[in-house]
Amino acid sequence: MNVVKVPGEKKDHKVFVYALSTCAWCKRTKQFLKDSKVYHEYLDVDQANPEDRKKIENDLRKWNCHVYPAVLIDDKRLITGFKVDELKEALGLR
Repeated sequence: MNVVKVPGEKKDHKVFVYALSTCAWCKRTKQFLKDSKVYHEYLDVDQANPEDRKKIENDLRKWNCHVYPAVLIDDKRLITGFKVDELKEALGLR
C-alpha cells in the first residue's frame, strides 16, 4: 500500500485519511490538514491494488463507512466528508 506521510508540527493525534485521488472533497481535506500543520498519513484507495483495496474496504466497513474522505483519528473516531468544524474540534485546532 502506498501510504503517504505528510509532515506537520501538530502530532497530538494519530490522523489517517482514506481518500480517492479524484475526489475534490478528499483533496480539500488533505489540504486543510496540511495547512493546519497536522501530521497525518493518507492513502488514495483508488490507487491501491485490488487485494489491498479489498482489505481497506473491509476495514472501513467495520465503521459502517462508505464515504470518502474518511478521517480516522486516534483509531477511535471517524469523520466522513469534508467537515472542517468537526476536524477542528476533534484535533483541538482553533
